[in-house]
Amino acid sequence: MRRFSPVSFAISRRLNAPDSYRPRNRRNSSQRCGSKTILAALHRPRTRRQQTPGPHPPPHQLWCTLIRTRWCTSTCTPTEGTGSYGATLTSFLRRSGHKVVEAGRPDRRLRRMNGKSDTLDAENAARAVLAGFATATPKSADGGAEMIRQLKVAHDQAVEQRTGAMVTMKAMLVHAPDALRRETAGKTQISLARHLAALRPQRLEAPEDALRHALRTLAKRWQYLDAEAKELTQMIAELVGRTAPQLLEPFGIGVDTAAEILVVVGDNPERIRSEAALAKLAGIAPVPTGSGMTSGRHRINHGGHRQLNAAIYRTVIVRMRFHQPTIAYVARRTSGGKTKREIIRCLKRYVIREVYHLIRPAPRTLAAAS
Repeated sequence: MRRFSPVSFAISRRLNAPDSYRPRNRRNSSQRCGSKTILAALHRPRTRRQQTPGPHPPPHQLWCTLIRTRWCTSTCTPTEGTGSYGATLTSFLRRSGHKVVEAGRPDRRLRRMNGKSDTLDAENAARAVLAGFATATPKSADGGAEMIRQLKVAHDQAVEQRTGAMVTMKAMLVHAPDALRRETAGKTQISLARHLAALRPQRLEAPEDALRHALRTLAKRWQYLDAEAKELTQMIAELVGRTAPQLLEPFGIGVDTAAEILVVVGDNPERIRSEAALAKLAGIAPVPTGSGMTSGRHRINHGGHRQLNAAIYRTVIVRMRFHQPTIAYVARRTSGGKTKREIIRCLKRYVIREVYHLIRPAPRTLAAAS
């Protein structure tokens, strides 16, 4: 039977927040630790502890010390925000041998009825784990998948800003002089950026001069972001090939799709216990829509991880166009009365089943993790 502390710990957004977000009034030990959740989640002592000079331990070390000294050596700790402000605490607890469970946000109806505070959040997190509602294991974030996630954050931002720079350049060319518009007509994005970056405006006396300066600056920015995105793409491809080369073998799954799969699954794929759980996580599990005479029908799930869902959708579209077994399957299901949306839903489920068996850890790895 699992053991829990008297009042389980639920991390708030302020536990590992930067110093600028922490309270400035440092009169007690909880504020010196940078969190008021420690005393809210634990039983507040009857007497105020005496302040001792010298540095104070971080809040996650204080929490583990209290677990060992007050309650038991093995606990299950429900934690909120394991992927953001609670990542440091989650990593420390896992290294210390404690089981960490993602508590999630409390129910909105209960929050509206009972209010919100650190004490109530801690109690709701403990009740969710004890009732069996919170069972998700957080990502370990200590391997290649975490490295891919960090690179993808920078890559996606570079691509987004590169697209914005090109849109701005083309919008400003509408007001450019006729000679410049004729020179840039029909050019590709790379040639357009190269041509505008080569502009050499000498003066700054008329609106046309300012326009040339602005176009030259935007073109140089686009070139820099394009080189940065290509460099990050190569690094992501190298990490994907090193972490899970088997994901690149199926038809229609490229580096981008494989990277998105690894980001969602994490460095501990054993936390996803079945292919149905992975389908639910990706928003591919069908949702029943039966009512009255429409019993047995399902619709596409609009929840889950939308980036992974979009990546699996692109894989399905590629297979529907170029993969001969998939083309035959689409023809057979179409003759059976299925619509295109329903066929795509079925194909996405097949792809996620194939992906699950590819990322499933080896039996030796699974036994070591358990």
